[in-house]
Amino acid sequence: MKRTVFAIISLLAVVSAFADNHWVGSWGTAPQLVENNNNPPSPGLGNNSLRQIVQVSIGGDKVRLKLTNEFSKGATAIKAVELAYAKTAGSSSEIDEASTVSLTFDGKASVNMPVGGKAVSDPVDFHIGNRQNVAITIHYGAASSTSVSGHPGSRTTSYLKAGNTTDFSGAVTTDHWYNILALEVEAAEEAGAVAILGNSITDGRGSTTNQQNRWADVLSRRLLANEATSQVGVLNMGIGGNCVLGGGLGPAAVNRYQRDLLGQEGVKWIILFEAVNDLGSAGNGVQTARRIIDVYKQIIREAHQKGIYVFGGTITPFKGNNYYSADHENGRSTLNKWIRTTKMLDGVIDFDKAVRNPQDTIAMQREFLFENDWLHLNAKGYETMGGCIDLNIFTKTDPLAADDEAEEYGEVLLWQEAEDLRTDAIGRLFRLEEDESASGGKYLQTVNNITNAAPTDSANMLTLPFAVPSANTYYIYARVNCPSWDDDSYWIGLDGAMNDFANGLYTGGSWDWKQLYSGFMQAGSHQLTIGGREDGACIDKLCVTADPEPPTGMGGTTTAVAAPALYNHANGNVEIYSLSGTRLKPHYRGPRIEVLRSDDGAVVSRKIIVRQ
Repeated sequence: MKRTVFAIISLLAVVSAFADNHWVGSWGTAPQLVENNNNPPSPGLGNNSLRQIVQVSIGGDKVRLKLTNEFSKGATAIKAVELAYAKTAGSSSEIDEASTVSLTFDGKASVNMPVGGKAVSDPVDFHIGNRQNVAITIHYGAASSTSVSGHPGSRTTSYLKAGNTTDFSGAVTTDHWYNILALEVEAAEEAGAVAILGNSITDGRGSTTNQQNRWADVLSRRLLANEATSQVGVLNMGIGGNCVLGGGLGPAAVNRYQRDLLGQEGVKWIILFEAVNDLGSAGNGVQTARRIIDVYKQIIREAHQKGIYVFGGTITPFKGNNYYSADHENGRSTLNKWIRTTKMLDGVIDFDKAVRNPQDTIAMQREFLFENDWLHLNAKGYETMGGCIDLNIFTKTDPLAADDEAEEYGEVLLWQEAEDLRTDAIGRLFRLEEDESASGGKYLQTVNNITNAAPTDSANMLTLPFAVPSANTYYIYARVNCPSWDDDSYWIGLDGAMNDFANGLYTGGSWDWKQLYSGFMQAGSHQLTIGGREDGACIDKLCVTADPEPPTGMGGTTTAVAAPALYNHANGNVEIYSLSGTRLKPHYRGPRIEVLRSDDGAVVSRKIIVRQ
């Protein structure tokens, strides 16, 4: 009886221990549509065999493999897949034959991935150690070699051989990965992974092929050697040439972070270290930095909802590279200042400080340069980056950082929803539209082309009264959506006739802040008049500020009143202006703006009259 009870207790202990285990990413890569020049070489993938080598981070006794066909235009058929211990980190195709295990997918050796599909193998007993080199051998059926999902920047050699074979002697070599997505291990509950969002500096351009010496590899080895962090896996989600906001190579970070960061198994930490390609090609460095910050905030909020810590890596210098300009450096400085000071991040990794030249802090140390491009680092530079990270951030148990923070827009005097300036008489020819991505859910769209001269009809005008506290230079920005170069302008007038226009407000179909006006203003009351000029231009919100840099996101909370009320007449110390801002004689009775002042000259009210 005692022996039976002991057996039951032992069984329950085993079941309990198993229940505490979970899947954790040990190796992974960020997929994309492989560019033509990086597609598989002859003889191609179809009906042939490919051996690819990866070096995992944490080990385990049970593993599963994930494959992807996400970007391919055709289905990819796989006849069989094997795992084995690789004898090198990629410099040869040799494996320990005795270690080979075959994978199954829903109990079958073969799997067919449809367009946009993925495949997850059944778990298999396959012991791998920390930083183990693992060979993944795929035997393909029908598969394209011109439309392939993969990762071009493998920094690791793969081996391609004709036919269904396990003999890769004389194989064609290619330094790219195809179709492989992640290798996961079953690990104890306390184990977890850090997923890194990055571009070519994280992907490892400048590291040594087949030596696994990217900065993420350096970090992984340090974590494993440290007892307190020995169960932390590292997932390198860098893509060479990638951007946060759009453009570049591969899907933009704003579109891929849910898959590459939040969608990874067992992720407990995230490192955000991507922006240099956005900043280096920016039209406005600071504005681009602020848009990147908006994306970072979005990632942080979603990660915190899942209980994931988020760390920010400062952007490394690029003076000397073609990316560099004073404007682009201002953008880098803006982003790095936010990373170092925000209360939203759970920690900061100061890569910039680690690799910059102490005598010229906006340039990298020469000894870290790869091919003297002043952007990418060599193996020594990556060793420094991976070595500068405080490992204690991966042991913290503090509450997650803030999910939001007060926006800092400089000296903002006024926020105004554009749609609140429209009435049945004033601006009525601006069409009121709804859009969830607009501030307040609404915006105004110009419907008429009036390009030869400014409109004189109040129905084609919006008027914004405001006051400034002192004589200074002020800026007026509008959150606009101008989808083409033929619908990207407005007539503009300040305290007078509309004899100028703001042009070149093109945003490519998305909402963005553009400058409508800037200039010196005396202290006191002023009025901006906006006239429709090109149809299709959309305006969402207005900002009057002393800050020379534009706002970001939705901007701040509305501080202006709604459109001035219509009325017949007002008594008092009244000044009369035309709808375009020209001062008129006191007894003028046509459409006008009447400004009522108190005896000390302060503006009491500002009202628009369109009829007596």
